[in-house]
Amino acid sequence: RDVLKEFQITDMREFYNTIEKEASAEYKDRGSRFIVYAFPISSAEDFKKRLKTLKEEHSKAVHHCFAYRIGTDGNNFRAGDDGEPSGSAGKPILGQLDSKEVVNAAVVVVRYFGGTLLGVPGLINAYKTVTSLALQMTPIIQKPVLVEYELQFDYTLMNEVMIVVKRFNCVVLVNEMQLFCRMVLGVPKNEEALFIQKLQDAHGIEFKKRNS
Repeated sequence: RDVLKEFQITDMREFYNTIEKEASAEYKDRGSRFIVYAFPISSAEDFKKRLKTLKEEHSKAVHHCFAYRIGTDGNNFRAGDDGEPSGSAGKPILGQLDSKEVVNAAVVVVRYFGGTLLGVPGLINAYKTVTSLALQMTPIIQKPVLVEYELQFDYTLMNEVMIVVKRFNCVVLVNEMQLFCRMVLGVPKNEEALFIQKLQDAHGIEFKKRNS
């Protein structure tokens, strides 16, 4: 597990790598078929839903091994061998995600056993290779690291707030519109300083940084 935690995106980084869309690939070794699915996720729930679907689609497969990593602090990850020898499947899958510093992404590898044991080195190679194939087939893109801010303001200032939202490419996470409004924004880290300055110059908008 200590090896898995070597991956770390520092708080200073303004962008992170992720995958744009789902990709699939296949690898064969001595009769065994390894079918891989790499897909973007934003939460563990996203992953669980897709894994459930894949298990239903491949109900006759002997193993459904996986790894995922969420967020940019390096702490939210999982790797599963699903009955393969310990460290022979989930760890090499996660290793491929980490080698490209890809986060908010998951990989599931479905194995159909071909009758011949591959041994731990053979398994590590198979899971590593098929994961690498999938990551080569889906575009790896950069997205801004978002910092959360909570805003409170009178409804009459909504247009002014929305101009700031669009100007700094913020993501609206919560929007409670009443006479007095509350909004939670994801602010791109590379725009944070200018965003704060703009709000400080405005009148009647209270804001605070939220703990991530």
